[in-house]
Parts: sequence; C-alpha cells; structure tokens
Amino acid sequence: MKSNRILLLLFLAFALSSYSDTSYKKKGIRFFKGSWEEALLKAKKENKFVFVDFYATWCGPCKKLKRTSFKDSKVGDYYNKNFINVSIDAESKKGIEIARRYGVSSYPTLIITDYNGRKRTKTTGFKKPHILINFGRRIVP
Repeated sequence: MKSNRILLLLFLAFALSSYSDTSYKKKGIRFFKGSWEEALLKAKKENKFVFVDFYATWCGPCKKLKRTSFKDSKVGDYYNKNFINVSIDAESKKGIEIARRYGVSSYPTLIITDYNGRKRTKTTGFKKPHILINFGRRIVP
C-alpha cells in the first residue's frame, strides 16, 4: 500500500514537473469571438486595426493557413499585439454579406481594415509565417 502511494506521488511529481507554463497557452493568432460589429467596436476602443481571415470550410489552402501560419508563435505575437483578429466563414449567412462588402472572390482572402471597417490592404492565398507578418507590417510597422 505504501509503495503504491510512493509510486503515485512520483508519477504526479514527474507529471507536474514536465508540465511547462507555456503548454496551456495558445500559440499563434487568437481570433475574436463575437460579431463583426463587436470586433469593430473593440478595435476602436483599443485603437487597433482589424485583421480579417475570410475562409470557406472546404478550402484546402485555408485549412493549411490555420494549421501552420496562424499557429506560428511569431505570427501570433505580432497579430495579437497589433490587431483585433477575426475569422469569417465567407459562405455562412452573415459571412456572405461581409465578404461581398469587401469584394472577396477567392479563399483565403486576408484583409486589414481600420476600426471603421474601411479596407486598408488585401491579399489572397496561403501565406508562410514571415510573409504573413510582412503583410501586417504594410499597416503596422
């Protein structure tokens, strides 16, 4: 019985020591959970631009972007600091309306707007992490 307790304590000590402080933190871009209007209000309140990822659920390059570049820690650090980040399914009911407003015709389409929703820059297609950071630096050096 005593040996079982010791084994349990050793296991817990090992598990806790191997658990790093950053392992629970989400790396990469943190996307705003809320409506488009709420994102614009948050951007105005924080005096930030809005980074928008327009995607479609069936889009291969969109999935690759989410799996790789959006999860890159340097990309996350830069975008989380400088933008309110929004991801919009451009084929959803609300997404279609917003995508039309910005002339989205292919996926992924990445747009940066000011907090009034005025488009500042746009690009399309998959972007490697360093290219994605350079895209943002067009607006926020």
